[in-house]
Amino acid sequence: MSNRKKIFKKKDDEVKDLTKLILKSLTQSPNSNFNYRQLASKLEISDAKGRNQLIQKLEALKIQKKIEEVSRGKFKIAAKSKYYIGTLDVTSNGNAYFICDELEHDIYIPARNLNRGLDKDTVKIYVYSRKHNSKDEGDVVEIIKRAKTEFVGVLQLNKNFGFVVPDDFKMYADIFIPKNKLKDAEDGVKVLVTITDWPDNSKNPFGEVLEILGIPGDHNTEIHSILLEYGLPYKFPENVESEAQYLPLEITEDEIRKRRDVRQVTTFTIDPKDAKDFDDALSFEVLKNGNFQIGIHIADVSHYVKNNTILDVEAYKRATSVYLVDRVVPMLPEILSNGVCSLRPNEEKLTFSAIFEIDKKAHVINEWFGRTIIYSDKRFAYEEAQELIENNTSVIPSKLEIEKLNCSIPDEISITNEAYIVQPEIVSAILKLNELAKILRKKRLKDGAITFDRVEVKFILDEESEPTGVYFKESKDANKLIEEFMLLANRRVAQFIGTANGIPSKNTFIYRVHDEPDLDKLMALQAIVKKFGYTNKIDTKNKQTTSATLNKLLEDVHGKGEANMIETLAVRSMSKAEYTTQNIGHYGLSFDYYSHFTSPIRRYPDVMTHRLLQHYLDGGKSPKAEEFEDKCKHTTDREILASKAERDSIKYMQVKYMEKHKDQEFEGVISGVTEWGIYVEIIENKCEGMCRIREIKDDYYLYDEKQYALVGQVTKNLYQLGDHVLIKVKHTDLERKHLDFTLLEKIEK
Repeated sequence: MSNRKKIFKKKDDEVKDLTKLILKSLTQSPNSNFNYRQLASKLEISDAKGRNQLIQKLEALKIQKKIEEVSRGKFKIAAKSKYYIGTLDVTSNGNAYFICDELEHDIYIPARNLNRGLDKDTVKIYVYSRKHNSKDEGDVVEIIKRAKTEFVGVLQLNKNFGFVVPDDFKMYADIFIPKNKLKDAEDGVKVLVTITDWPDNSKNPFGEVLEILGIPGDHNTEIHSILLEYGLPYKFPENVESEAQYLPLEITEDEIRKRRDVRQVTTFTIDPKDAKDFDDALSFEVLKNGNFQIGIHIADVSHYVKNNTILDVEAYKRATSVYLVDRVVPMLPEILSNGVCSLRPNEEKLTFSAIFEIDKKAHVINEWFGRTIIYSDKRFAYEEAQELIENNTSVIPSKLEIEKLNCSIPDEISITNEAYIVQPEIVSAILKLNELAKILRKKRLKDGAITFDRVEVKFILDEESEPTGVYFKESKDANKLIEEFMLLANRRVAQFIGTANGIPSKNTFIYRVHDEPDLDKLMALQAIVKKFGYTNKIDTKNKQTTSATLNKLLEDVHGKGEANMIETLAVRSMSKAEYTTQNIGHYGLSFDYYSHFTSPIRRYPDVMTHRLLQHYLDGGKSPKAEEFEDKCKHTTDREILASKAERDSIKYMQVKYMEKHKDQEFEGVISGVTEWGIYVEIIENKCEGMCRIREIKDDYYLYDEKQYALVGQVTKNLYQLGDHVLIKVKHTDLERKHLDFTLLEKIEK
């Protein structure tokens, strides 16, 4: 059985949670005074020992200034105390911080004052001031809403009951499972449980097993655990699959007549090699006036997924596809995501399109939005399109040749077995689109857009999903071509709805917004990069100077050992993008109007965008924003959870990969410094682990926050953010997704 938290019953003569009960009772009547007899009656304390405890506790709370004695023996809640509703952020050591928009700073909540509050719960707290110069602290007096009640963990079984030790390190209490709620789960298996009750006389919540996931460490067990920990289902309910199977999939002549027919225009897709859901296609033709007509064609998901159907409710609930290391957990059933909605080559498809007339300087001359039918002539992997761009050729090389051209593409994801020729009109289209994309990108950067061309770490997996290698994936011209035209469509759709004759409209719409960066974080970033020798100042005088100097920094660090760390810190200095009906523009892209229109197979906000756009094209009036604002918040929250699951799957795979390299030495960069040790990122594979301070034996080290360093107290040696070190893997923990390194030496550069 776990040694963390067990059930303890208070003796009959002790009153459980007396502080909480007193404060809650007085809070409910903040303007009333009570003596100890009245409080005893309210709290149903009838014995002498209980009343004595109450008297002693009232005196203690008075000394702590949580309550006031307004007249002899009469108490009320302290006049200076304040009550706030907000969110708990529980730390790994069991303490927490209370976050509330009404407060200028977060309030510290010691573990003893959490009163069963869990991470991300919405709670009401009582704030009181500590001694002079001490920070305010708080007590949780009421739990208003649980953020989650389901947890993944390992079952530790006894004869008549069990405890589940949660994977979530922020969940500080094991969950007690009565014998009749075990669902035949065996000792040591990983399970999904739900909290059903938390009795007053128990330090542990009670729960029941919902699902048996498997043996800890097993690949599918751990991947499913990651998804369920964030409330992300990995399979569809039967009624959802059934509704998808019975959708009418035939494209009728009547439906074609309702749409703009662009089947005869040169059209193609460019996607990752292993993609199966093709959201978007590009069409290209040269007009008689010398301009170009470019179509951005997006899968018409809203044609098949009607509002408030079983499919729609499930898609909204999920809100996004989840991209883990070894699999995609789709927002829509496979028959839709990989089948009827996917813009596969040599098939007619229903699409929602943004079609632009663009001149040679990439100016938009005319635009059209509406439903279409297309026929994709060709499907390209990014690597294939990149080969056409780089070599201005109509020949896609064979498997062996393309490996020679781009050694970062390993055998497992090579392109084709034989060389083949691409139609000249498609080659011309790709080359011209690349020229126009570069013009659009240059203008965007000039206007103040910030570009994060980060190297993406990918794992090579065998048939059993075991990692056999690591490679890096960079964004090249082919990727940027697609990116620029998707950005163009998203921006112009938002602008089309968001303005009327150049004046902002009041039409309800789904915007993707991004606020200004945190200046304090930018200044902290400046101090950190200076230690690496990057002395150019991040100039925050205005948007253009901020963007220009930040882009210069990102350009300078690109390809360096410390690049990933600095790019990560730069991303963290930015505000978080979110969905909302209240447009404030997109700072990072430097767009006044921006939406998500181009990926409805994998993002529910794009489905809402399509529906609203068609509603306005049909002459509909603006719906109320409140309903859509709630949906925006939900989809933003689900996107955040999906991102966390994706990061956890990468951490899991990193640990799994490094298990096989315990005897090797690696050069790494110190990517983080804390009071308990240093984090080191291995340069050759970007895997990150910790060297614990207590295991650095050549001196006694303390953390120096100002220097971002551990400082030896005798030798004055520094282990500083950005230093290069030699490490060896000491321990791998798949369940915690954690790597421990042994620090061998510092490498002088």
